[in-house]
Amino acid sequence: MTKRKQRSSKDEQRTRALIFAGGALLLAMVACVSVVGGGAFWFINSTSSRIADDSEFAPTRPTWADDSAELQVAVSPVMAPVLADLAAQFNAQEQRTPDGQAMAVQIAAMEPERMIAAALDAPPFQAVSPDSSLWLDRLEQQWAAQNVVDTANQLPVGQGRISQQVRYAVSPIVIAAWESAARDLGWPDTPVGWQTIQQQATADPNFKWNHPSTNTAAGLLATLAEFYAGAGLTRGLTEEAATAPATLEYVQAVEATVRFYGEGEEVIVQRLAEEGRNFLDAFVAQERVVIDWNQTQGGERLVAIYPAEGTLWTDHPLALLELGSGNETAVTANQRLTYAAFADFLTTPETQKALLATGYRPADLSITLDGAGSPFAGSDAVDWREPQTTLQMPSPAVVDVVQNTWYYTKRPTNVYLVVDTSGSMEGEKLVLTQRALQSFVAQIQGNRDAIGLVEFGSDIKSFLPVRTLDDATRADLVATIERMEAFGSTALIDATVDAAVDLKAQGTDEAINALVVMTDGRENESSRDLRDLQRVLAGDGPPIVIFTIAFGRDADEGLLYNIATIGDGQFRRADETDIEELYRIISTYF
Repeated sequence: MTKRKQRSSKDEQRTRALIFAGGALLLAMVACVSVVGGGAFWFINSTSSRIADDSEFAPTRPTWADDSAELQVAVSPVMAPVLADLAAQFNAQEQRTPDGQAMAVQIAAMEPERMIAAALDAPPFQAVSPDSSLWLDRLEQQWAAQNVVDTANQLPVGQGRISQQVRYAVSPIVIAAWESAARDLGWPDTPVGWQTIQQQATADPNFKWNHPSTNTAAGLLATLAEFYAGAGLTRGLTEEAATAPATLEYVQAVEATVRFYGEGEEVIVQRLAEEGRNFLDAFVAQERVVIDWNQTQGGERLVAIYPAEGTLWTDHPLALLELGSGNETAVTANQRLTYAAFADFLTTPETQKALLATGYRPADLSITLDGAGSPFAGSDAVDWREPQTTLQMPSPAVVDVVQNTWYYTKRPTNVYLVVDTSGSMEGEKLVLTQRALQSFVAQIQGNRDAIGLVEFGSDIKSFLPVRTLDDATRADLVATIERMEAFGSTALIDATVDAAVDLKAQGTDEAINALVVMTDGRENESSRDLRDLQRVLAGDGPPIVIFTIAFGRDADEGLLYNIATIGDGQFRRADETDIEELYRIISTYF
């Protein structure tokens, strides 16, 4: 199987980009290891599509000239490279404003959840393009709640945060599967739906499928589809229907078979390129991901399964931010002109056809999907006639209920935080680690989720067994984190083995059982080795997945990579600027 071309080390350094809103993240990629920045914001130069150095752009509290015609757009990561190419074409037209300023569009990749959080403050961009209008609804809700009083420092009451919204591409949410796995499910002869996936995963313990957490559009839209299926509806999902016992029982049965949750499509695709079907048999994604994979990868195809119960769509809106509130710099008249010109450019027939060629369905319904040159023509991996049933997008209030209720229907988690507090962690490293651990604990919200803590140096300092989180156990865990002290050597393997032994005994097959292991140094104290860890993981008890984190330059990355490989998990790098964000990202897997 052909892997995607890896970036050069120089390009990787450039991706450590402009960080806003409390510490965004872009992790450098490691050979054969899936790493992605879940909260990062980095600019893509629209004339060359390279990732630009952060020194070229505005600080956290940005300003721009009163006559600026440069428009910076925050875009969801999967769409960002496509939109960067289109922005380069737009910029090549060299359009100018009436006062002679050159119009220019600059594309920035940013996870939608972080994009919306930044847009509630003073962002260094003037427009947004998340993968779903769900995020714009959320932005408007939060903006209205944040600005309930009319003062001299706020926008007038009733004025929204966004305006001039345009939809330029769409893509349905599908179950992407290896062709052989899809045929095992009955594709293409038999309709395949959520219940089919649940039945297959229940009957075959080796069948692995995933959907991202509900802080991604694909994950949230798939979850909404599950709730619709459980309620037996295709339209008009209400709070009452979403929380009915029969609906929750259905969703819980489907969710019980998910191998893990986690980040969005770009991370899944990276790991598929590295591991193939050993990683997953099927996963939730936009239809466009299937098309792009088959266009760029060799080996077995992916096929798009359109859930028989119906599905929802990503609709890729573009919207202008109404900046100028508080201490923000206002959007200029020229930036508004650039926005309008770029929106017009995206909706021209030529650009709409270019979007179709990349695998997105155009917003222009007059464009034929199965015509010559279309990725839908002559392919059974995707079907332009599907989905047969499009579900109605629920109201924002119902979406919030579904997202909150999901925590009680999702597959439960048993996770040990294995934390190095040896002498090298003294000072700022320990403070940042404590903050990151507390952030991780705050992210775990399910009432059936359990967390334990193993703090180690030369030996085990604290061993807090996995316990279901309630107010008391959460407070106890946070207090233990606050009492951590840095001293001693590094018995990394011993601590990992001890946590694995206990999790094998305390974990259950119904739960996701995991270790999150962090060190900033090198193993120098353990009495056991990797063979002991292998024996524990291969022994009786539920399967365990291990995430490892190399904190700083001195960590033994080779050993951590091997531990993650033995534990069928992931190895990640972090430093002082992104350790908290990395723990937050890992929490989405549970």
